[in-house]
Amino acid sequence: MLESPQSMLMSNSDRAARLHFMANGFRVLNPGDHVVCAVSGSRIALDDLRYWSVARQEAYATAALATQAMGGDAAA
Repeated sequence: MLESPQSMLMSNSDRAARLHFMANGFRVLNPGDHVVCAVSGSRIALDDLRYWSVARQEAYATAALATQAMGGDAAA
């Protein structure tokens, strides 16, 4: 059975994306609408994703959580 164009567009909603993080951005390896914060476990919409670690290949919901993950003393 073929999917309708509308269902194909909707197929990435509520699915975690798999990304490759680079210094100035990221590349989508597997499509989705969000990633999961490596510290808090919260969902981060791809449009809202601002913090990640290239070395660890992890996403973070906030700057404070990114600092915490990298051994800083910022409170989450």
